[in-house]
Amino acid sequence: MEIYSRKSRWKIYLAGAGVAILLISVFYTNYLSKELAQGEQNRVENFVLAQDQVNDPSKQFEDLSLQLQIMERNTTIPVFVTDERDKVLFHANFEDGIKDEDAYFNPIIKKMEKSGFEPIISEGNKIYYQESTLLRQLRYFPLIQLILIAAFVGLGYAGFSTERRSEQNRVWVGMAKETAHQLGTPISGIVAWLENLRAMREEDEEVIEIVDELRTDVSRLELIAERFSKIGSIPSLDPVNIYSELEKCRAYMQRRASRKVQFNFPDPESKPLRVRLNPPLFDWVIENLLRNALDAMDGIGSIQVNVTEEEHVVNIDVIDSGKGIPSSKFKTVFQPGFTTKKRGWGLGLSLSKRIIEEYHSGKIFVKKSEEGKGTTFSIRLIKAA
Repeated sequence: MEIYSRKSRWKIYLAGAGVAILLISVFYTNYLSKELAQGEQNRVENFVLAQDQVNDPSKQFEDLSLQLQIMERNTTIPVFVTDERDKVLFHANFEDGIKDEDAYFNPIIKKMEKSGFEPIISEGNKIYYQESTLLRQLRYFPLIQLILIAAFVGLGYAGFSTERRSEQNRVWVGMAKETAHQLGTPISGIVAWLENLRAMREEDEEVIEIVDELRTDVSRLELIAERFSKIGSIPSLDPVNIYSELEKCRAYMQRRASRKVQFNFPDPESKPLRVRLNPPLFDWVIENLLRNALDAMDGIGSIQVNVTEEEHVVNIDVIDSGKGIPSSKFKTVFQPGFTTKKRGWGLGLSLSKRIIEEYHSGKIFVKKSEEGKGTTFSIRLIKAA
């Protein structure tokens, strides 16, 4: 449906906007980092120049307070000075209590040289310096910003999604219970009229036959009302033989399907395999899947149901030879309102997912599908003890 195409486009737009914001942030942070790095290099060069003047014997009688101030004010940039043999002569802004300076600084020197760092040469000595803590933190700022934005968006999305699902659930439950309530009154009236008609024409076999058929359809309406009434309440799950329950669904749907559609279901006389389920709701799910399969085949094809058993679960695969579903729509088909048919509200699979996953603690999903060849829906349910 168009609503889901627009939703997908909005996700792409929002993702693109997020990437653009991140790229701008990275670009600007890199710009600031370069400016700060250049400023720190200038400070180190001034530090070296001031140190040379302080150590110059010819300037011992001059006022060197400015040079000493420059040296003292460097409290953030780690600096160390070595001779031509890499013996450490001086260091500042490193941790206190370094016992073996050569053993401590030699790995640092090798690492800096390997990264392409060129020390400042002054009076035969080599001056090494590292980035300040502020500069290192600034380089990590885009990553921290990304994590914070992602966390904020994630929490916001989770909160809004939870609230939206809660609101949808309330709407679902309200509509379902109101539908069941509205159906109850006319159904009761129809049952009473049928019984009255039966009593009035009990000698007319043709009328009685029609009354029986009408009563069958009314029973179906009663089942539908019962299903709707169970939406929103916790249904009772009983151990049920899955083969006999599937056979009931097959018998009902095959009578209403084209004779050119083949139904291949497990043998109902197979060794009983019991699954914890609520029969009216489970039958609703299977009927939805079978009805969708029939619509996808346009009256010609086959529907096969396979049942496999695992240690604690039972897998039910519903396979049709219909039009298939694009892989991009595997999850979308379960969203309320999604439909590819000209008629219908697109609620069948959404209800099926709710019934299986929320009421039966199971799982329903598109196992595989190929356009033009068919689709396999898979249901996983808990096996009865």
